[in-house]
Amino acid sequence: MEKLLEKYRDILIQKRYSKNTEKVYINYFTDFCRKFGPGNIDDLSKEKINAYISELIRERNISASQQNQRINAIKFYYEKVLGREKEYYELHRPHKEQKLPKVLSKNEVKKILSVCENIKHKSILMLIYSAGLRRSESINLKITDIDSERMVINIRGGKGKKDRISLLSDHMLVLLRNYYRAYRPKDYLFEGQNGGKYSPTSIANILKKASLKAGIRKKVTPHILRHSFATHLLEQGTDLRYIQELLGHNSSKTTEVYTHVSKKAIDQIKNPVDDFFDDER
Repeated sequence: MEKLLEKYRDILIQKRYSKNTEKVYINYFTDFCRKFGPGNIDDLSKEKINAYISELIRERNISASQQNQRINAIKFYYEKVLGREKEYYELHRPHKEQKLPKVLSKNEVKKILSVCENIKHKSILMLIYSAGLRRSESINLKITDIDSERMVINIRGGKGKKDRISLLSDHMLVLLRNYYRAYRPKDYLFEGQNGGKYSPTSIANILKKASLKAGIRKKVTPHILRHSFATHLLEQGTDLRYIQELLGHNSSKTTEVYTHVSKKAIDQIKNPVDDFFDDER
């Protein structure tokens, strides 16, 4: 099985899949091979593969997201490693759950930033929010990606290996300059104690501590800062097309989800219950 997995990994690398995708696909494909035996998977029927996925749903209660990833890992083998046509088999995919993104108010974001006494921690969190960055994008930023002449941040190799630019605010630039003078990073904008990229786990931890210190009871993750940035832009009247570009979304449909959490339209609606009390004013 080792030779098969090595071949599978080599194709993933040649296709330039991300390290995270490579790890996930290898794990799920390994499960698949162990279930049927590496020597038997080439001739499996569509029915057996579908039954395997159904068994995982019933017995392991895998999420819809994991179900999709496992399907993609299996398809990768037949279509990319063996070079078969995409019509080789069809797998039933789950309906994607329509969950609204969780967002913070501007006041909540302000509270989180105000309790950060460490300038490095404050710089990281403020940059994620003010530029709508993914956590992985923030730790991959290099010093040279901050363009103070054009007041933009160059985000290189984001999701889907796409480059884009985002906003660099005046206040963010001042904070970054003060941070730089204090820490003197050598290559990456935010580096660990021993150099190299800053840890993604550390970002989650500093945000969690700052949220608790700010008295925010809801669970706050780095991605919620990104969601909040997009929602606040929309509420300020920023065109959805520009928000899509700033976030690096391929489809406008992905960006449109923020219209469902924005209070811009809701604030213009009068609640009918208030009519009950108009005479009391």
